[in-house]
Amino acid sequence: MKNTKYIFFTGGVVSSLGKGIACSSLGLLLKSRGYHVTVLKLDPYINVDPGTMSPYQHGEVYVTDDGSETDLDLGHYERFLNTEMASYNNATSGQIYYEVIQKERRGDYLGATVQVIPHITDAINEKITGVGDKTGADIVIVEIGGTVGDIESLPFLEAIRQFRLNHALEDTLVVHLTLVPFIAGANELKTKPTQHSVMRLREIGLQPDALLCRTDRLLPAGVKQKIGLFCNVSSEAVIDALDVQTIYEVPLQYAKVGFDQLVLKKLHLDKHRLNIRNWRQKVERYASVNKHIPIAICGKYVELQDAYKSIMAAFVHAGMENHVKVDLKWINTETLLDGNLEEKLGDVAGILVPGGFGERGIEGKLRAIRYAREKKLPYFGICLGLQTAVIEFARHVLGKKRANSTEFDPETPDPVIHLMETQKAIHDLGGTMRLGAYPCKIRPGTKAHQAYGALKVNERHRHRYEFNNEYRQALERAGMIISGLSPDGKLVEMIELADHPWFVACQFHPELKSRVAKAHPLFREFVAAALEYEQKK
Repeated sequence: MKNTKYIFFTGGVVSSLGKGIACSSLGLLLKSRGYHVTVLKLDPYINVDPGTMSPYQHGEVYVTDDGSETDLDLGHYERFLNTEMASYNNATSGQIYYEVIQKERRGDYLGATVQVIPHITDAINEKITGVGDKTGADIVIVEIGGTVGDIESLPFLEAIRQFRLNHALEDTLVVHLTLVPFIAGANELKTKPTQHSVMRLREIGLQPDALLCRTDRLLPAGVKQKIGLFCNVSSEAVIDALDVQTIYEVPLQYAKVGFDQLVLKKLHLDKHRLNIRNWRQKVERYASVNKHIPIAICGKYVELQDAYKSIMAAFVHAGMENHVKVDLKWINTETLLDGNLEEKLGDVAGILVPGGFGERGIEGKLRAIRYAREKKLPYFGICLGLQTAVIEFARHVLGKKRANSTEFDPETPDPVIHLMETQKAIHDLGGTMRLGAYPCKIRPGTKAHQAYGALKVNERHRHRYEFNNEYRQALERAGMIISGLSPDGKLVEMIELADHPWFVACQFHPELKSRVAKAHPLFREFVAAALEYEQKK
């Protein structure tokens, strides 16, 4: 039987220290040493998944190939490890309680009183061992959402305490991510936040094996010794987690301070040769790029950029392959009016309209799309960005002034976008959209074909509304190209415009499949088109 190793990441002091990036970076280093690594995110909220949560509450909903709506950290895992995650790589309190209650209703517990300990904690540990069994991983990295001291996280931390009791000492490791702030007024690094965070963790029964200290400067030896003494870890296990320019530099910084070597030593694993040369070259080459192009993201959550986390990452990847840095200009489409389009959009080299739901900001999106279409400005529409592009074209090229989506106007006389047939009998909101990876046939000779270099692709979806086929012929006659279809030809997946240098929209979410190792073809070609536009201008 395979002896899987488990690394548990906890966080303290404040949220948003970057546990997801830390897990991903360590995972990359261990994978680069020849180990099979996977990651599990344990989220403490009661929602079954983030699918019904507002972006203001949760940020982006990340969708896996198997159709699971998950935490955005799974995007980091996929992008860093260049591997596919699945439903078993994310578990929430809601899922775990729901499963336990279902067992209780079936009588699986044989009349026992169902309690947090042992039933909930046992279910959590089944999730942890399950991801190792399903993937055959050598190392499972487990990220615990939230911070130590959160009431919601306590069952997970207790489960880990029990997990460690049932496994050999060298088979588990606890890494605690914490903050060591520099107080300018005192000209001093302060260790008390870390000490109190670890104290809280130890009260729960967990002793960290290593401390990953977020800091804006290297920790002097004396500071490391002090932290180690008060937190009951060796000073060599107090690791600098320095602030860096981009998240893709984090693995390089960890390798420099020997974080991965420390982990392998504590897990009694061989230190195979580290091979991150390609990653290093790509990141260092990108850091030296001086050319910039401005691209506008026209959406309604622009003040909360976590809502577009994968799009932002995809632009970095596309910039790497085009040797340019993309400067994103965030435009709230509620502020776009007929009289200020030139002021707001006149300086950009491309426009992207991302996915979303609801009527707010739609008219502004339509104005931005019309501006891109008429000015021959590169345009990229994703999900709702395709639907609004169809609405705009129907209104201003076909002359159907009240064309709309039934999502926004159920009484529109021209529903060029309407509810998918498979969605009409569905009433629950959670987990019921068209979700996950579906095949798409690409039309030869199109910009989509040029980008992909293939006639069949698989892309991830998350939507309820679709292109209305009753308007397909009229739109095509007016100059819209249907460049991507479902294999049965019934669902329009991609559109382009015949008389435009680069106007492409897709119903799926290509940003979810972009990687550092390989930028998504549509983002790569959109950035290339924007670069060409900027150079001509």
